[in-house]
Amino acid sequence: MANEKQQSGLMFNALTAGSKIVGTITADSDFRIDGMIEGDLNCSGKVVIGEAGRVKGTIVCQHAEILGLLDGKINCHQQLSLRTSGKIHGDVQTKTLIVEPGALFNGTCSMGSTEAPKAPAK
Repeated sequence: MANEKQQSGLMFNALTAGSKIVGTITADSDFRIDGMIEGDLNCSGKVVIGEAGRVKGTIVCQHAEILGLLDGKINCHQQLSLRTSGKIHGDVQTKTLIVEPGALFNGTCSMGSTEAPKAPAK
């Protein structure tokens, strides 16, 4: 049953409001943050920082939706959406960036391929 839910995209992790994690998190499925993280988050799926969510550190993920605050770096391999209530203070690397009116972004942005460069053939 768990495999069926995971394959259909119904499995996700969540950090609820009032909760705080300090350290490194690794997640194989989507991750929603409504609490606070101080550290790194490596996620194989989508990361959502809710309006009450706060992250101070580095995020690596496939997709991201920011409604809260990110203070640090994010490497989003596909699409990063910065919603109206969202704030990013730091560096962004992503393939596609969507910024809604009213969102706040202070930092640098590199767009294009986020995959590691391949070694030249010998």
